[in-house]
Amino acid sequence: MYRVLLVEDDAADALLVEELLHDTGLRFELTVARSLADARVALADRRADCVLLDLHLPDLSGTDGVITVRELAPHTAVIVLTGLSEQRAGADAMAAGAQDYLVKGKVEADLLGRTVRYAVYRSATERASAEAQATRLRAEENARLERGLLPRPILDTTTVTVTTRYLPGREQALLGGDFLDVVEGDDGLLHTVVGDVSGHGPDAAALGVCLRIAWRSLILGGHHGPDLLHLLERILVAERGLPTMFATCALLTLDQTAGTATVYLAGHDAPLLTVAGRTRETAAEHGIALGIAPRSGSWPATVIPLPAAGALTLYTDGLTEGHNGTADGERLGVEGLLALIGKLPPADPGAHVDLLVKETRALNAGRHTDDLAVLRLDWHGAGIIRA
Repeated sequence: MYRVLLVEDDAADALLVEELLHDTGLRFELTVARSLADARVALADRRADCVLLDLHLPDLSGTDGVITVRELAPHTAVIVLTGLSEQRAGADAMAAGAQDYLVKGKVEADLLGRTVRYAVYRSATERASAEAQATRLRAEENARLERGLLPRPILDTTTVTVTTRYLPGREQALLGGDFLDVVEGDDGLLHTVVGDVSGHGPDAAALGVCLRIAWRSLILGGHHGPDLLHLLERILVAERGLPTMFATCALLTLDQTAGTATVYLAGHDAPLLTVAGRTRETAAEHGIALGIAPRSGSWPATVIPLPAAGALTLYTDGLTEGHNGTADGERLGVEGLLALIGKLPPADPGAHVDLLVKETRALNAGRHTDDLAVLRLDWHGAGIIRA
């Protein structure tokens, strides 16, 4: 069924086109507009597969009409109707975006039918090509953003294994604002960050990249703890596109010599500690998210004693805000996440994180879409020396 919009102010010509359409054998629904203003209303009301456009309308004429219709319905085929004396009008119309043109007085039913079918097919092909190009550009943009959000860790240690994972919330979606990083300082301290900028899309991703790069630069410059968080908040406020944008983050510094981890939480979930196959949430103090109340935030430190062997996992809320798989549709939450981890079989860190992500997404079944970032640190005794 072809949905055809005829834009023609001459009633006799409109009747002739309608009769020709009936003779084509095409199944069609015809809507007639007497002016471009009427066409605007008709296109807003319902989508058309093809527009038959007269170039001489009461409110607009020439190729400007083609341009306007293409703006109103960029994915609709446009066929221009020209007069016998307008030799260049058809070519000009096609240059302006029309799929084809027909000369009034020389149109037979077979020609009209072929022209409509071809124009609709060509328009669909152009749309598919544009969508494919957009997909390629989106993939390239995702790859560039991913390199900024998920950098190569700066590590000198061989005693701590770092595992990272990032998944966007939707297929073919732009990356969101989740970010993570790991840097080992010259003093041997291992610094990590996992953060989540509110929202999705390029603005959130760009701000996430900005905060991640700022964090790495500040860490290498010797800034830590509340001083570092205050500076990150100043950068967030200066760089955010909207005053409502904010970011949560967890900072963790692993001291392998002292056998401790120092944690600062800015509106973020506490790290998970795994010892001898059992995982629990660490009892860390919380501070306000960055950007919620600029210049008034306070972020207390929590020092966590570490066993000789174990693992710490930092993550964004995409891991816990999905559904728990039950009929009541409740969120998984931290308790549900811990219960799920307890059921997973033993595996190496990378395989364990992959399985955890797979299981949480299976429970969610696509009902909640959010980006997900996970950073896991594993050690096995040689690097942790208890004081």
